[in-house]
Amino acid sequence: MFGVLGLATALFYSCNQPAAQKTEGEGTTTTVSSGDLKVAFVFTDSVINKYDYFVKKSEEITEKGQKFETELQSRAQGFEREVANFQQSANNMTQNQALAKQDELGKKQQNLMSYRDNLMQELSVDEANLYNEVYTKVQDYLKQYAADNSLDIILSYTRGGAVWYANDAMDVTEKVIEGLNSSYNETAVDSVK
Repeated sequence: MFGVLGLATALFYSCNQPAAQKTEGEGTTTTVSSGDLKVAFVFTDSVINKYDYFVKKSEEITEKGQKFETELQSRAQGFEREVANFQQSANNMTQNQALAKQDELGKKQQNLMSYRDNLMQELSVDEANLYNEVYTKVQDYLKQYAADNSLDIILSYTRGGAVWYANDAMDVTEKVIEGLNSSYNETAVDSVK
């Protein structure tokens, strides 16, 4: 966050004074004045939420979550039936039998809670992995997009973020979404063959 804010501050105060910029690679240094910078931005939420890969993988995680929920409900209902049966038959048991059954039910309840926590953890890891994958794919695409369109900077525009205003002419969100989806759909078709 401070990087973009620092960049905006530097651009604002430097006006047309030259600033040195190092590029990765062969150790060359190029000088770019702030007036020569070509800047664009994307609405981050739009890029992510309209990226076909993200939509598809999110739906898969949602389906997996629904399957987990169904399985967990089934196990919970089975446990509840077992508890209800115990409560009905507890009067016909010896004290030792009742205590043993209570201990057994307590362990089953703990196992059920542990199972639920493991399922939630698995879904959380899947979601975190998806966001990491999407971030990497978008970042890689934006590097190529910037190179293809002679852009020096592509900013991420999010509500409450470091960019408070940007001219709509600098908005490349739709072009980026189209390019990402085109690239994804081409590779998805290739992997089906």
